[in-house]
Amino acid sequence: MKAYFAGGCFWCVTPIYQLYGVEKVRCGYSGGEEENPSYQDVKAQKTGHRETIMLEYDPEKVPFDLLLEIYFENIDPYDGEGQFIDRGFSYSPAIFYVNEEQKEKAQAAIRKIEEKSGKKTAVKLLPFSTFYEAEEEHQDYYLKHPEKFEEELVKSGRK
Repeated sequence: MKAYFAGGCFWCVTPIYQLYGVEKVRCGYSGGEEENPSYQDVKAQKTGHRETIMLEYDPEKVPFDLLLEIYFENIDPYDGEGQFIDRGFSYSPAIFYVNEEQKEKAQAAIRKIEEKSGKKTAVKLLPFSTFYEAEEEHQDYYLKHPEKFEEELVKSGRK
């Protein structure tokens, strides 16, 4: 099964899912019209895409509800202008659902957060259309560049 989450900088949200048994995590771009967008164009807000991670997981081992819980613990669900120091549409939060079950579970999770906080979230719930994998240099960034990754977490306010 696959799930798609936009939660700001895709480097920052990639490793946490692997700790919970997600089989594969890939960085990429979703939501825009341009085919095969580049990192530079997405980052420059030229394509209408959001930085997105694609998760391949076994729902028997890692339920979608757990993926949602991890997602909401690692973003600011009230910030629709980006996440942490990363600003602009391409860093805004969204869940791209692939079926009705994912949509309903995401709606329930959003509703629960809003009821608990008394505030409306900025997380967009959108039907999945396309996912373009980011360039190889962005995949497993935390393993390839551990010092830069750590610096990004600290600068961004995520750590």
